[in-house]
Amino acid sequence: MKLNKKKSQEQKGAPRWMTTYADMVTLILVFFVLLFSMSQINEVKFDAVAESFKNRMIFDFLPSPVESENPTQQTEVQESGEQSNEFEDPTEDPQTVAESEENESDGQNEEETAENQLNEVVQEVDEFLESNQLQDIISAERTERGVVLVLQEQLLFNSGEAEILESGRPFLGKLSDLLSNVPNHVKVEGHTDNRPISTEKFPSNWELSGARAGSVIRYLLNTNEQLEPVRFTATAYGATRPVAPNDSQENWKKNRRVEVVILDPEYESTEQAQPASS
Repeated sequence: MKLNKKKSQEQKGAPRWMTTYADMVTLILVFFVLLFSMSQINEVKFDAVAESFKNRMIFDFLPSPVESENPTQQTEVQESGEQSNEFEDPTEDPQTVAESEENESDGQNEEETAENQLNEVVQEVDEFLESNQLQDIISAERTERGVVLVLQEQLLFNSGEAEILESGRPFLGKLSDLLSNVPNHVKVEGHTDNRPISTEKFPSNWELSGARAGSVIRYLLNTNEQLEPVRFTATAYGATRPVAPNDSQENWKKNRRVEVVILDPEYESTEQAQPASS
């Protein structure tokens, strides 16, 4: 009986290994408390994250994991099915999107208007050429640059001269009226054949082609006060851009010309954006 009583007394209380385990857990707790006390918490970021969780729901049917200061507000959001999103892209604001679409529409309308005006110019020029039987001397075509009018030398100038002939003035007068109805910039280009010229007035084809381009612009501006000089550009190409081989009288006549280019605004902006060649 004494032995059984002694054994039952030894079984009372926790086992000895629990003491060691409790000490180990306590040490681990102290270790993490020290780590936490030495760490730095960014309160601004913490508050922002906490606020974000307050305003959001992980699922539509679950509440926010962070307790809200105003629980009724969160309940109303859940019931209405609406969800606030402070991270939405500001560019997706309906008013901003509407303004952007309106600007794009305006840009497309301007391009369509400019295109229609150029097509009308081509039609008017063709009608004028046909009514005056000038198709063999003047040609008009629509290119990527815009509307290109090609005026042969015999219509405007005597050989080796840059003064406008009487026979060419009616067409230039009509051309000035057309140009006053469109806002486009105009480029007047002078071209010659490859036969050299050497006079006191024109030492080379460069001076001759440039003088002819300048004469056309000067006549247009003098006959129509509505035309703004800033819209016009004179360019001398000499014999560098022939439209036919310089090997016959007929081809020389084709190369001696003045081209009036009513510039397409889109082509003009592209041309200005290109770097100048060195």
